[in-house]
Amino acid sequence: MQLDQVLLLGSVVLLIAVVAARLGSRFGLPSLLIFLGIGVVVGQVVFDFENADLAHTLGFAALVLILAEGGYTTKWSEIKGALPSALLLSTLGVGISVAVVATFVHFVIGLDLPTSVLLGAVTSPTDAAAVFSVLRKVPLPPRLRATIEAESGFNDAPTVLLVTAATAWELGQGVEGGPVLMAGLILLELAGGVLVGVIVGQLGVWAMRRIALPASGLYPLAGLAWAVLGYGLGTVLHLSGFAAVYVTALVLGNGKLPHRHATRSFAEGIGWIAQIGLFVMLGMLAEVQRISVASALAGVAAGLVLTFVARPLSVWACTVWFKVPWREQLFISWAGLRGAVPIIMATVPLAAGAPGATTVFDMVFVFVVVFTVLQAPTLPWVARKLQVSTGEDATDVEIEFAPLDTIAADMMQVHVPEGSKLHGVTIRELRLPKNSVVSLIVRGGEPFPVGPDRIIRQGDDLLIVTNGDDRKRVEGRLHSISVGGRLARWRDL
Repeated sequence: MQLDQVLLLGSVVLLIAVVAARLGSRFGLPSLLIFLGIGVVVGQVVFDFENADLAHTLGFAALVLILAEGGYTTKWSEIKGALPSALLLSTLGVGISVAVVATFVHFVIGLDLPTSVLLGAVTSPTDAAAVFSVLRKVPLPPRLRATIEAESGFNDAPTVLLVTAATAWELGQGVEGGPVLMAGLILLELAGGVLVGVIVGQLGVWAMRRIALPASGLYPLAGLAWAVLGYGLGTVLHLSGFAAVYVTALVLGNGKLPHRHATRSFAEGIGWIAQIGLFVMLGMLAEVQRISVASALAGVAAGLVLTFVARPLSVWACTVWFKVPWREQLFISWAGLRGAVPIIMATVPLAAGAPGATTVFDMVFVFVVVFTVLQAPTLPWVARKLQVSTGEDATDVEIEFAPLDTIAADMMQVHVPEGSKLHGVTIRELRLPKNSVVSLIVRGGEPFPVGPDRIIRQGDDLLIVTNGDDRKRVEGRLHSISVGGRLARWRDL
């Protein structure tokens, strides 16, 4: 196809996907599967896409952007307590899933052992795109949400090594060092990727806070570039680039960055583009007419074992040490969504020309479609039935800030959303630090003068000038009142 045709087709598909996502959310359909369906139609009717090597490369690139978006939109205060269990799930949990699925596929379905292990490795990781897009619509306790999201951010790293090793075994090349060396290598690469992410993220925060860029739109670009830099350095050092990009974005997203809200919004937009492009491309790569009834039934059977045996077992083995309640264990098990990542991993043996690669890809494609339809729409209902969700979620304020060049101060823009308990609070009752001033209230596009008895309403935008050293205190105060009302943190002041 010519470049003009690619741009035309890409823009049309993107617009169709955006509209389909809106319709899907209205009718409770997972938008990611809609994108996959669009790709299948495009591949069958418009353009026959069969390049597994290109799909593998573009899939990994899209996953980097999706993980960067996930890191930027994750709060460190929520995730830090969930890290031990999430890291166990992304390592030990992956190993348990591979073992259980491979055993079932080999002894029950009858595939040879290398193909069985390959299928277990491909289906073991949860999908960051599916988790980030679906789970954040479900009101959950912060630690529970963080456990599932962090697992999806970290488990791609060991999975890549496992799939690569299983592909080599499928090709008859063997695995050097055996399983013990493989486990040690996985832990080393994961730890090294996390370390690279922390270092690159801290350098990014330091640089972006001290370099005044000529346009505000450059800050989101710089933020995304730092995250991708983390991935690049991780891979060059033969460490986990996926862990590095996620941690880099996590550090940047929780740093005191200028135009932080705009940067996060930009990362979300890029994440959506990556998700849409990824699922459409994978749908184009699939050949529906090639999938036999036997492959479809085998994929569903493997999915049943993974969902109802391997996943609950791995969750129990990894979370029982942290006294996670059984209700939360069951929800973590059900929320282990498998979306694009298993299909991306299935392109590794496909691109290498492994003998059982086509069978694995077809089984994984059916498995992903069936179980995403089963699990994703039912997550809110399962959360309520297990009593891990009240069905209500506290609405927080949106805070943006930019440094002022002429004085050592920051200008903060605070949006009061619907449902925030800032509604009805007076300026006096905010009890901000003495060097912080609410300079203006914008309501319905009209500015209002500010006095101590001026009442804040939902939908208002507040402009606050604060000393740079007090900005964090101001943010904490506004967040507390938004959730707890005017008496929040009274004793702490």
